[in-house]
Amino acid sequence: MIRRLFFFVLTIGALLTACSDDDTFSTNRGNVLSFSVDTVKMDTLFSTVPSSMYTFWVRNNSGDGIRIQTARLERGGQSGFRVNVDGTFLDPVGTNFEVRKGDSLRVFVEVTTHENGIDGPQLVEDNLLFTLESGVVQKINLRTWSWDAEKITSLVINCDTVIESSRPLIVYDSIIVAKGATLTLCNTELYFHDGAQLTVYGQLLASGSLFRGDRLDHMFSYLPYDRISGQWQGIRLKPTSRGNSFTDCEIRNAYNAIHADSTELEMANCIIHNNNGFGIEGRNSDITLDYCQVTNCGADCLLADGGIVTVNHSTLAQFYPFSAQRGAALTFNTGRRGILFDCRNTLVTGYAADVVMGEQNDTTLAYDFRFENCLLRTDSITDAERFISIIWETPKDSVEGKKHFRKIDEDNLFYDFGLDSISPALSRLIGRIIE
Repeated sequence: MIRRLFFFVLTIGALLTACSDDDTFSTNRGNVLSFSVDTVKMDTLFSTVPSSMYTFWVRNNSGDGIRIQTARLERGGQSGFRVNVDGTFLDPVGTNFEVRKGDSLRVFVEVTTHENGIDGPQLVEDNLLFTLESGVVQKINLRTWSWDAEKITSLVINCDTVIESSRPLIVYDSIIVAKGATLTLCNTELYFHDGAQLTVYGQLLASGSLFRGDRLDHMFSYLPYDRISGQWQGIRLKPTSRGNSFTDCEIRNAYNAIHADSTELEMANCIIHNNNGFGIEGRNSDITLDYCQVTNCGADCLLADGGIVTVNHSTLAQFYPFSAQRGAALTFNTGRRGILFDCRNTLVTGYAADVVMGEQNDTTLAYDFRFENCLLRTDSITDAERFISIIWETPKDSVEGKKHFRKIDEDNLFYDFGLDSISPALSRLIGRIIE
């Protein structure tokens, strides 16, 4: 009994001592907090659009507890930053936080910046100040880049319209070009929100323009959302549209980048990259591609399902990273009106052993095709009339697939489809060369 009582007293004493140590708070100026970061660097964002949530830790590695008298934003909340410390929202100041020795607090930060009236991204920053009971002031820098943009909601183009904007356009749901109207886009960047699309019943003429999703932030520190496919619906060219053209444009991270249904499309010096569905889905449409790159799509990079289709000096490369069930680099068949397919001076490659698919799925319709001076990753075919001066690529070649290109970084999803100096396509002057 005495022994039990002795151990009970020792245990209670130890607990009281531990509690007493934990409850000791120092005003020694040498006892300071440590932080998991010294600067919270947030992604570029559009003004008035809320950012993602960022977080960091405040730790007490000293030998005593530390009291934070106040936590506040130096600019008093005028910068657009919002901060929550250990569950307390700073409005604009939070008071009386305790960090016991060996303990930590979690801080959450987000921002909605104000319009700055200046073209191009502008730096916005503030300091989060922690004033300790000892009088020591510690700070964390908060910074982001804010970009003024024009916002578009349910825009219908009913008459001929020219848009040339030095500011990006954020499309929240749709742009519709009505039948009989022409939309001309010049040197304009369009950022489409989730589910948004551009639908053309009339005519679309685009030059020097960018079409992509509106996420400017990162999924992970190494991976911007711009490298993730399927962020918006893409461009739909309806049967009533005619004479659509794109010159020096880039279309990326859509679902189907371009869906062309019984219409006309010409593209010159354009890039279509990283789309969840088709790069170009041509259904009974007349399509011409000159010096274009169509790469990395969940479905086919180029589908020519009927129509008159011409591909010159282009690169069709299928290295889509998000699914092993990816489509071909090139598929062509008769569709509803037959196919006339002419491909010259073009590189067609990818992961699979065969990335070129052709089929006469209706024997009553025309099925005519020709490849000249191309590199094709497919089974070698002896047909001197349809395959002229062809490099037949196989997985056994010393330079094949992704080795043709300057950089295929599958870990970080970064791709540079400029031709490498070792590629046989370069010596034959075929494929699109991106400087």
